[in-house]
Amino acid sequence: MSKRQPVEPSRLPSVGRITVAELFAVLSDGWFDFRRAPAYGMFFSAVYVIGGFALIYLGAGTVSWVLTVSLGFPLVAPFAAVGLYEVSRRLETGEDLSWSEVLGVVIAEKDRQIPWIGAIIVIAFLFWTFLAHMIFALFMGLSAMTNISNSYEVFLTGQGFLMALVELGIGGAFAFLIFSITLVSLPLLLEKEVDFVTAMLLSMAVVTQNLPVMLLWAVMISALLILGMLPAFLGLFVALPVLGHATWHLYRRALYDEFK
Repeated sequence: MSKRQPVEPSRLPSVGRITVAELFAVLSDGWFDFRRAPAYGMFFSAVYVIGGFALIYLGAGTVSWVLTVSLGFPLVAPFAAVGLYEVSRRLETGEDLSWSEVLGVVIAEKDRQIPWIGAIIVIAFLFWTFLAHMIFALFMGLSAMTNISNSYEVFLTGQGFLMALVELGIGGAFAFLIFSITLVSLPLLLEKEVDFVTAMLLSMAVVTQNLPVMLLWAVMISALLILGMLPAFLGLFVALPVLGHATWHLYRRALYDEFK
């Protein structure tokens, strides 16, 4: 399989301002890209649909595991986006869109910078699963509970409700941290020869300089992913590719100068 040659190093881009209207514009662009190349979107999202079923199966249906997975699942979603970014890039530039070319670029990333961010995401996800179980034990470990493996009644108690709030708060903070360091760093690393630390710092700068809008974008992403997970994860076949393509277009708007 052939692969795209890496772009020569260039000066770092500048961080631009993003408006709420642009969020809806990039979603529209993401939907347009998905409609133009649906097979690629279905392919790259299939890994996570299958993975979702596997996580639930391995968790044996326990309430605590399902809660942990539901909060942590969005942390690993950026992995599906790399191939989608390449598809959007090729649609944008008019380059050949073929399986050999797209998969060749994705495979070639193993020798570049994206795996380092992938490792950070995996470590964060593993730490979150450990922390979530610790929170569960701290709040509920000494409580008398019945049928904990498949009952949600425990979460209707005062202690259970407080535990759920704490897990939601900490899980949300973890998710937003991963969101901040990957928002534009992944598409930037796919297209340019930039080290992963610089890419993450640029991504965080985009978030901090557009904080209200980026908070809204994070909420929109979470809502679409949750809706996608509800019908047995099948909605992710649409939600993930649309969001992946939309993120590429957001990256184009958030970083400018030599890109424009």
